Amino acid sequence: MKPSNPGVLVGLVIVFALATWGILQEFYSAIPTIPWTAIPTFLLLALGEAYTGWLTRARILRRPDTKPVEPLAVARLAALAKATAHAGAVFGGIFAGFVFHVLNLLDLPEPRQDAIVAGGSFVACVALICAALFLEHCCRVPGEPKDDEK
Repeated sequence: MKPSNPGVLVGLVIVFALATWGILQEFYSAIPTIPWTAIPTFLLLALGEAYTGWLTRARILRRPDTKPVEPLAVARLAALAKATAHAGAVFGGIFAGFVFHVLNLLDLPEPRQDAIVAGGSFVACVALICAALFLEHCCRVPGEPKDDEK
């Protein structure tokens, strides 16, 4: 499995932001406001992935007071990290599309609330992507050649 490509993640954010913005042009008035619960959900997922990466790296490096980690578990964590990075990019794009759509409606109370919640959710999605990339990095074998050297 190859490491996640940041260009692909940025591309996903852009494509889903544009798609969401286009859909909202027609249907924004028919949908309910964005729930604020997305922000803590994505932040807790990011915290969990970052902590898992930190623990996994310590176990791979066989630091004192850690048990060795099974290679299959590391492969599963790497797959989880890659999937989470892509899902975070998709959801981040959706929230970015909401923000772009409501930018010219900020004088109204509901769109202003949507802009704040969607902006916070976008930031939380970026934190999730960063945590997923960190977990993916932590799953690498020590001494493995970098992509530039291959």
